[in-house]
Order: sequence, then structure tokens, then C-alpha cells
Amino acid sequence: MRRLRRLAHLVLLCPFSKGLQCRLPGLRVRYVLLVWLGIFAGSWMVYVHYSSYSELCRGHVCQVVICDQYRKGIISGSICRDLCELHQVEWRTCLSSAPGQQVYSGFWQDKEVIIKCGIEEALNSVAPRRELVLFDKPTRGTSIKEFREMTLSFLKANLGDLPSLPALVGQVLLMADFNKDSRVSLAEAKSVWALLQRNEFLLLLSLQEKEHASRLLGYCGDLYLTEGLPRSSWHEALRPLLPPALHRALQQWFGPAWPWRAKIAIGLLEFVEELFHGSYGTFYMCETTLANVGHTATYDFRMADLQQVAPEATVRRFLQGRHCEQSSDCTYGRDCRAPCDRLMRQCKGDLIQPNLAKVCELLRDYLLPGAPADLREELGKQLRTCTTLSGLASQVEAHHSLVLSHLKTLLWKKISNTKYS
Repeated sequence: MRRLRRLAHLVLLCPFSKGLQCRLPGLRVRYVLLVWLGIFAGSWMVYVHYSSYSELCRGHVCQVVICDQYRKGIISGSICRDLCELHQVEWRTCLSSAPGQQVYSGFWQDKEVIIKCGIEEALNSVAPRRELVLFDKPTRGTSIKEFREMTLSFLKANLGDLPSLPALVGQVLLMADFNKDSRVSLAEAKSVWALLQRNEFLLLLSLQEKEHASRLLGYCGDLYLTEGLPRSSWHEALRPLLPPALHRALQQWFGPAWPWRAKIAIGLLEFVEELFHGSYGTFYMCETTLANVGHTATYDFRMADLQQVAPEATVRRFLQGRHCEQSSDCTYGRDCRAPCDRLMRQCKGDLIQPNLAKVCELLRDYLLPGAPADLREELGKQLRTCTTLSGLASQVEAHHSLVLSHLKTLLWKKISNTKYS
């Protein structure tokens, strides 16, 4: 530190003095500046981390609120007893990215889980009165028939008027009756209704039969557990901060071997198929990043986060007729964008770029580095064709299916009949 002060003193005196004092090597000046810059940046990062941690990580608030409502008999659920009485749900690392959505890794019944819970009220209160807002429906006196109709109406508004919805309502009621006593109590109905208000839970429910979405393990009120977080590449979180060349190098050094990446990519393409014209409608990926490309220990693809996957009906309702001056005004989530009718100054309901085109943009960075030489040219060509797809997939369904099928076949041929398949 004393040496740094002396160097800084010489830098300040240099313009006003002559002789040896002014012959300070430029390297030393840069060294001083870099050290001070590093100290400043490090201090700032530490300050930001600890000042934001208390806002982002409020799992104790979630547990206090949920267990308070459980003890009062307002809510119930399949893990309430383990969470609030037996204390068998272990909270581990905080993974929250927003104060209102609490996410923790955890441990329950000898397996790793993810704990998710929302905080609606101001965070200044230790135990916000969420029952006044979140657990207000259904009210006492509501019949099971009325609750069924209420649930069906909610699902129609969020997923569209689909013939398969009555079957989904039946699954909701079965899940509400977690103790299998052939009746749905008011506390059970309140809990399931609160869960349905969570976008990710609605997606988990709609995609529960699909192999590439995490499985729901249990719930208490609107707190729920899913399978442990899929593995993902740690360097993807640093992607915005790194030069492209350095990011590519990190991906090759620390990411899975190329054949494993090919297997993960096939799973991602299958997930795109699952989102398109599934049992409960079409879904859009509205934040398409490699950070969401997770995988199991055997390199089977799992979607790491469903928060930004949205039902077509929800996206259309948000966009249709929305005032706009340009297409960027017609954006749902991060990258679900529709055209702007500049004459009418209203957003149209059709998206500019389908799921498949956005996924292929990701796969160019994910698959081309390190790809086998005999595959790289054809793979690059296929991915370029894929990224130019535009318009609703329903309007060019055959073309989209053909492009997707060609990509899967190309990758599968390279890894089939090997240990990577």
C-alpha cells in the first residue's frame, strides 16, 4: 500500500517536476490504475451482493407466512406437515432472481428439490397478511360444482377454450384432494387456487406429461417443490460480461463434450415440439437463453426455468390491440415480439419469430464450436435456415416440422449407436 501511495504521488507531481521523478514507466502507471480499478470494482460487487441478498433471499418470510396460514387452517397441502411440524424440508442455497419469487435449493425425503414461494406484499413486514389477498378464494359456502366451474373458467382464460380442459380440471381436483378422502376441503381448494395463479405452476400442470419439464413433488398453500435444478453451465450466467471468443473457449473447456451437447440439443428440439399443439394448447418461449438449457446427470435435456414460457392465449390477450409506435412496443416477456400496425398504432396478435427460430439461434453458439469437421458445414447450413423461420408455426406447420426433423436426424445420426445415445 505504501508503494502504491508513492507511485500515485509521483504521478501527480510529474507534470510539475523534472528529472528522474518524471521517468515513471508507463507500465507502473497502468499497474496503479488497474489495481485501484480492481479494488473499486471488487468493493462495489461485494456491496451490491450483500445489499441485494437481504431483498432477494426471504425464504424465512415464506416459511413463517405459509406455516402461520397452515396452523390457522386456512391452507393445506401434501408437504405442510413435513414443512411446518416435522421440519423435514431443508432450505439450502438461495437461487432467487427477484424478491417476489423466492427460489431455494433444498432437500426432502432423501432427494434434492427446488423450493418455490411468492411474496406478494411489501418486504418490510416480517409476516405480510397474504391471506387477505392470495388465499381469498374460494369463499366459505362454495360448492364443489361451483369450484369446478370457477377453475374451468380460469383455465379457459389462460390456456384458451380447449376441449381437453375438463380433464385438466379433474386433475386439479385430484391434486387438491391430497389426503385421498374423496372430498375437497375449503383449505385444499384455497391452496390449489393460489397455486394456479403462479405462472410456472400452471405450466408445470399443463406440461406434467412431458419428459422435458421438471416434475411437481408437493405443495403447501402456494409454496411448492419440484425436482432438483437441472445442471447447467455456470459460465452461461457470465455470458453478457464476457467477450464472445472467451465465452466460446470457456464453453469448450468446461462444458459437456460435443456429443453430449448434441444429445441435449435433441432434447431441446423435442421440447419445442412439446410446446407446439400440445394437449393443453400452444406455448411460447419468451426468454430464450442458454442459461435455461439444463440437463440431468445422463445429459437428458430439462428446461431449467418455466417462468418465461407462456400460453398462446395469454400472449395474444396481452398483445392484441395494444398501443404501439414500433415493434419493440409489442413485446411480451423478453423476446416474444409481434408486429406493430403503424397505421392503426396497435400490436397484432401474431409473433414475428417462432420458438424454433429462437432455439436455433441458441444452438448456433452451443453446437457449432467443437462440432466434428464432417458435420460442421451441413449443421451450420441447417441452423441458418432454421433461424430465418418467421410467422406463426400454425401458418407454416409443414415447413417448421420438416426443418426440425432434419436437424434432429442430422444430430442423431452422429451420436446414435455410441455411448452418447
